[in-house]
Amino acid sequence: MLISGAKIVVETLIEQGCDTVFGYPGGQVIKLFDELYLCRDRINHILTAHEQGASHAADGYARATGKVGVVIATSGPGATNLVTGIATAYLDSVPMVAITGNVPCSLIGRDSFQEVDIVGVTMPITKHNFIVKNISELADTLRMAFKIAKSGRPGPVLVDIPKDIQVAQCEFEPKNQPVIPAPIPFAPDDKLEKAAELINAAERPYIYFGGGIISGKASGELIALAEKINAPMGCSLMGLSAVPSDHPLFLGMQGMHGHFASSIAEDESDLVIALGARFSDRATGNKNRFAQNFKIIHIDIDGAELHKNISADLGIKGDIKDAVARLTELAEAKSHTEWQQRIAELRSEEKLRTEKALQASYQKSCENCSNSCGRNGLSAEQKLRPYDIIDIISAHAGDSVVATDVGQHQMWAAQRYPLKKPRTFLTSGGLGTMGFGMGAAIGAAIATGKHTVLFTGDGSFGMNLNELATAVSQNIPLVIVIMNNGVLGMVRQWQTLFFDKHYSNTTLARQTDFVKLAEAFGAKSSRVFSKDELETAAAEAFAYNGTYVIDCAVDCDEFVLPMLPPGGSIDDIITDIK
Repeated sequence: MLISGAKIVVETLIEQGCDTVFGYPGGQVIKLFDELYLCRDRINHILTAHEQGASHAADGYARATGKVGVVIATSGPGATNLVTGIATAYLDSVPMVAITGNVPCSLIGRDSFQEVDIVGVTMPITKHNFIVKNISELADTLRMAFKIAKSGRPGPVLVDIPKDIQVAQCEFEPKNQPVIPAPIPFAPDDKLEKAAELINAAERPYIYFGGGIISGKASGELIALAEKINAPMGCSLMGLSAVPSDHPLFLGMQGMHGHFASSIAEDESDLVIALGARFSDRATGNKNRFAQNFKIIHIDIDGAELHKNISADLGIKGDIKDAVARLTELAEAKSHTEWQQRIAELRSEEKLRTEKALQASYQKSCENCSNSCGRNGLSAEQKLRPYDIIDIISAHAGDSVVATDVGQHQMWAAQRYPLKKPRTFLTSGGLGTMGFGMGAAIGAAIATGKHTVLFTGDGSFGMNLNELATAVSQNIPLVIVIMNNGVLGMVRQWQTLFFDKHYSNTTLARQTDFVKLAEAFGAKSSRVFSKDELETAAAEAFAYNGTYVIDCAVDCDEFVLPMLPPGGSIDDIITDIK
């Protein structure tokens, strides 16, 4: 079958099981978009407001489904606008294929209009990337891109296709099925046996898991191991949703803004079993202090992560699902009665510390705030607190996927939102990308066909609020909850605690009316100041089969607690503000 390079791209995407792509057209992909038009009954293209939004949408689609997300952009600025989204996916191990157009091969390297070396630009933030200069290699290159993206530790791959390659014609032989990921090596028997020996000898084991449990589909195996050895579990930000929030052995996220009981339990353990996590600085704090009290077993699919940030007593490379299942068989059933009693004490202490901090927060005023938040006439009990917002929204949201932007709202959601099943909490953990949430929520909603929730702040929302146009035009059931405190909250919190309240450029002082803005885009919206108003707005939002923005007034001096100070350790944990 003799067809154009552009049609080869579309046919190969369909062959690989791709039903939806996100993107933005341009001169160097006009032929490719023509083929998308001709095949619109077989593959859906979502036009976003900006290429960055498209890349985040492809990312959110991939996180919500486990499939490879696909984004398409033209050359030059179209391609460079994908960079933040590609880097976000790379740091969080999200499978994505980014397809960019480029100038014809004869014009490459001549500073042609809208020419950029996107392969060179993205080399550090992709698993691999390609520029296709021979049409006969196009189909197999795309197949290889899909294989690389979903093999081993997932991640993004970029394929750059010059315009003349899209126009040229070539014989195309379709395959009968999508490419199969490369075989995953299994953990060696002797190392798992050694791990079992360490677990059986431990008196205070603690399981620390990350996003590898989700991508490795190992939630059931993780829970089985924890229950057999009766070990408490804590996770990284990326590990959230792998285990139901209400599981009796789950202590929640640990680390810089993790739960008090989870972080202290890890520090007091004598063995940390790290599964599919990478010991980032947010998880460890001061690395010289981090592992003074315990041994570490570290199991990960990526051997480069073993001993990279923290030296493990036993590092094991292998498929996480298989390794945890076999380890569970080798481990002895334990009760660890004294250790569980200590965990119960830590839970109680966490509850008391949280209540104390909340009470102190209730009594604070907005003395440093220049915003007219409209809450002055409300009693302390009626004012919106971050946890109250999350509790009310979650009560209405059912099994909705939750996306977040980056900042205080992200940490409050990570600490509080009741998650029930994997792939329902989408957040930028590694890169910390403000503006990620809007695109990701759109991608997740399209992938699932269900209401999706976005928790964002007024700072983060301002980054990519143009994607409201996408959400409304696609009639996406999306509930956007803005925790509006008029400031860049997380940076302001640092300025309060560590920079003598020098609020340099963190008070936004913007006159943006989010209700009018949402209505201008075609969305419904409400501004709320109290719990009762939020209850009413939430009920209306989830009954509406479209995009709904809820603008929530929040005190600018609300803090995310607990907190490990920069460069600090668990010894320096902050749980309340005097």
